Amino acid sequence: MSQIRELLVEQLQDLVDAESQLTGALPKMAEAANHPKLKEAFEKHLLQTQGHVERLRTVFELLREQPESKPCRAITGLIEEAEETIEEGRQKEPLAADLALIAAAQKVEHYEIASYGTVRGLARQLGEMTCARLLSHTLGEEESTDFLLTAISDPLIQQAAIEDAGADVNLENVEKRAAPRRKKAEKERIAS
Repeated sequence: MSQIRELLVEQLQDLVDAESQLTGALPKMAEAANHPKLKEAFEKHLLQTQGHVERLRTVFELLREQPESKPCRAITGLIEEAEETIEEGRQKEPLAADLALIAAAQKVEHYEIASYGTVRGLARQLGEMTCARLLSHTLGEEESTDFLLTAISDPLIQQAAIEDAGADVNLENVEKRAAPRRKKAEKERIAS
């Protein structure tokens, strides 16, 4: 076996373990989430993660290798950190607890993005284009999850800043209230 192929197999084995560990961690994160969109994001990513495990098994079949897992200490550490975040979040305001959960989740996503980028590149180098496409699909899902977590965190950060300043504004309601005023202003502009 070439060194590149051996490295690819080792990295895939690491990912099988990482994704398997995450299928146990994501339900805990969903349960700990306060914001409904964050809870939904974790639940959606759990389903994707289960699909990632199956996709990895397919990659192993295509490579004619056994889908054995190799302990992924990096994910083990990140999950331990996420569990601490959940525990500490019980003592925090819901907004701060959710932001801490998002930070923990994005650390995991960034690890996965790096890992899937690497295995996709190795598969391409070996001419395993079907494997590379499957891995690219998973990489895209990981990147989308990271983007979604950022999209959820941005208004939460703004809300936390407003609350820290002593104001009482809910940013989710601002858009709903602003829309009718914008329509009215647009009608008045057209009428004049």
